[in-house]
Amino acid sequence: MGENRIAVISIIVEDRAVSEKINATLSLYGEYILGRMGIPYREKGISVLSVVLDAPVEITNALTGKLGRIEHVGVKALFGKI
Repeated sequence: MGENRIAVISIIVEDRAVSEKINATLSLYGEYILGRMGIPYREKGISVLSVVLDAPVEITNALTGKLGRIEHVGVKALFGKI
């Protein structure tokens, strides 16, 4: 594995019914997660999550890919230079 990098994964959930799948996926990578924040946007019927990781790029990409394959979920990762 490569060197660890700080990353923020942004997740937009368009259907709360998939929340359990998201949480199960995130828990698989719990050792790398520094923190997470979820904001329900009830007026629009969506939720927005931010997850901060300290992990190798390969791990962050794997998590992002798994989350992105969940229906009704949009996800992007932003990497720090550290």
